[in-house]
Amino acid sequence: MASISYSPAAFDGTSASDLLRSSSSGVTGIPLKTLGKVRFVVKRRDVIVAAKMRKMKKHEYPWPADPHPNVKGGVLTHLSHFKPLKEKQKPVTLDFEKPLVDFEKKIVDVRKMSNETGLDFSDQIISLENKYQQALKELYLHLTPIQRVNIARHPNRPTFLDHVFNITDKFVELHGDRAGYDDPAIVTGIGTIDGRRYMFIGQQKGRNTKENIQRNFGMPTPHGYRKALRMMYYADHHGFPIVTFIDTPGAYADLKSEELGQGEAIAHNLRTMFGLKVPIVSIVIGEGGSGGALAIGCANKLLMLENAVFYVASPEACAAILWKSAKASPKV
Repeated sequence: MASISYSPAAFDGTSASDLLRSSSSGVTGIPLKTLGKVRFVVKRRDVIVAAKMRKMKKHEYPWPADPHPNVKGGVLTHLSHFKPLKEKQKPVTLDFEKPLVDFEKKIVDVRKMSNETGLDFSDQIISLENKYQQALKELYLHLTPIQRVNIARHPNRPTFLDHVFNITDKFVELHGDRAGYDDPAIVTGIGTIDGRRYMFIGQQKGRNTKENIQRNFGMPTPHGYRKALRMMYYADHHGFPIVTFIDTPGAYADLKSEELGQGEAIAHNLRTMFGLKVPIVSIVIGEGGSGGALAIGCANKLLMLENAVFYVASPEACAAILWKSAKASPKV
């Protein structure tokens, strides 16, 4: 059995009445001020463990009230990993858009020739521009379903954080599911629009290969859905309307995610969203694949951007089930 002893020297200058005086809470014993000077010794089977209380330096926690933007570490850069890209995104041309690129190239060549020779090619330029606009209109009026899917997945399409930073006055990202992990494929945070606070939850894809690997190509794990669930409870408690942005090919379906309860995490979100008191608006900004999209999509109002898709299973997955080949996705 452990025993606690103290060094008498620690009480020099302290009277017996001070030691036995009752505290403000009514508990008799040693005053807290005196405890700060006491040297405790815990004895157990000839082993002595000593601990001494000391005053610690006072820090501004968790961050300064007025961080300086020009001081390294003065701003909380770690709160959001979404920063402007150092290099401009490379434009990606889809296969069915190549005729439009040819028109653009011809217009650029004619203008270049006009500048170099000094000749007037304005009629030819106007004619090419008219043909370009007509081809653009015809192309996008008669898109096939698989072409719309490709547009929804376009690498240059704005991501969740692109939308949030453009529609909010302030946005603070909130991290973690409080169960051991912060899934970067789902981003959550509080933002203000015209002085009103909203809880924003969205699936985040990368803007380049490096970011896509970090974000797992927008495919959340159970940790991501549990993080979203935590923020839904938080928003419901404080009365913040919830706005969710859907952009995922589906929930991550690896062995580890199944072991961690991917299906249970999605089902828990579905059940919870049906019972929340605050209004929920869900917006499909790219592709919404299967239960991975539905896990943050049970809303009072569901909106979809133009050329966005929402499906039970991706065309490739469905083709693999029905025809044993992902190449049959256009047929799906």
